[in-house]
Amino acid sequence: MQRATPATTRRLGNGPKSIVDCGSFATLARKAGMLEALDRALRQTLPSPLREQVRFANLRNDRLVFLASSPAWASRLRLMQTQILATASAIGTHANSVTVKVAPQPPVETPPDRSKPLSPTAAAHLRAAAASLTDPELRALYLELASLAETAD
Repeated sequence: MQRATPATTRRLGNGPKSIVDCGSFATLARKAGMLEALDRALRQTLPSPLREQVRFANLRNDRLVFLASSPAWASRLRLMQTQILATASAIGTHANSVTVKVAPQPPVETPPDRSKPLSPTAAAHLRAAAASLTDPELRALYLELASLAETAD
């Protein structure tokens, strides 16, 4: 028995779309710009601590979708639903409801601290280890590392 619709054109659920279903790059860029402008306009009306903890994610089926960094911030944003919908209406966006999903913000990566100097004692141990090595290349590497030690004043 054959399928009436090819399997490649059917989508199940809300998963990723096929590249063919996404439209042109210009269309995607225009939608991204529109969503960014809507994000700025809607978050601008929120109180300062809340504004930094939520992000506007999408406008889907007359529903404004926000992402909050924790359940507490999500609850605070839900309490502001009337104000958010009024702002959206004032700027010409038709929306009937606000949905808030909890999505923790990605952690800020801190670069590793590479400024820790090598102690004179560690340098002495490296020199002693270098003296016991038979491989000249490895010995040179140990001595080079030992030369990075702090000098005692």
